Amino acid sequence: MTCEVGVLFTPAEYRGGRTDDLSDTTCVVFDILRATSTMVTALAAGATGLLPVGEISEALEYRRQQPDVLLAGERGGQRIGAALTGGREFELGNSPREFTPARVAGKFIVTTTTNGTRALRACAGAEEVVVGSFLNLSATARHLGSRPRNRICLVCAGTGEETALEDLLAAGALCEQLQVTGPTLAFRDSAVIARGAFLQARANLADAVGQSRNARHLLRLPELQEDVGFCLRLDAFDLVAVSDAEKVVRRRS
Repeated sequence: MTCEVGVLFTPAEYRGGRTDDLSDTTCVVFDILRATSTMVTALAAGATGLLPVGEISEALEYRRQQPDVLLAGERGGQRIGAALTGGREFELGNSPREFTPARVAGKFIVTTTTNGTRALRACAGAEEVVVGSFLNLSATARHLGSRPRNRICLVCAGTGEETALEDLLAAGALCEQLQVTGPTLAFRDSAVIARGAFLQARANLADAVGQSRNARHLLRLPELQEDVGFCLRLDAFDLVAVSDAEKVVRRRS
């Protein structure tokens, strides 16, 4: 069985207007700097699950109904504060280094970010939605190759309405791992482009990602600059993160 692999590079490709039937498609979402990296880190630290929502108001409403949940997320790269919520500061931002076992073990988290959570929710209707990052790349590749699949769509969350270089490179890195160890594949042109970009950059991935818009922004902020290196750690966690039927991201055992 041949599995078709393609990549969506920009939000315009996964937001309003997509009419593809995803019922036979596995979607893997990448928001390397930083939403999907943070979700994977939270699960590794013992969080019971994360619910991605698109808007701040949705997170606040969930908290009203379930007071024990933690609220996490960002706007403009910064933790959501009282000025955006009408008085409540979120407990966590979008830095994976905040999501330590001491803070999140045994906790359920509702999170909203500029692009990453919206990309995940845009994949509703897919056969399976997987959360991808460099941090769990090999585990994700093994999971994808563990059974026959018709189509794999790698979704790059992007920056604003543009391509994010780090997401493209992560998608390319996954394509390379699937090419080496995975099932029989048919790469669409988009996957060929992503894989080629990764192969060109992988000898010095940190330098390549450092040129991206997101990385440059984070590196200018002393309190967040370490996030870039953190998110580029290959296979730091041996776990698979999957969005379930309720759109909650959980660790797959």
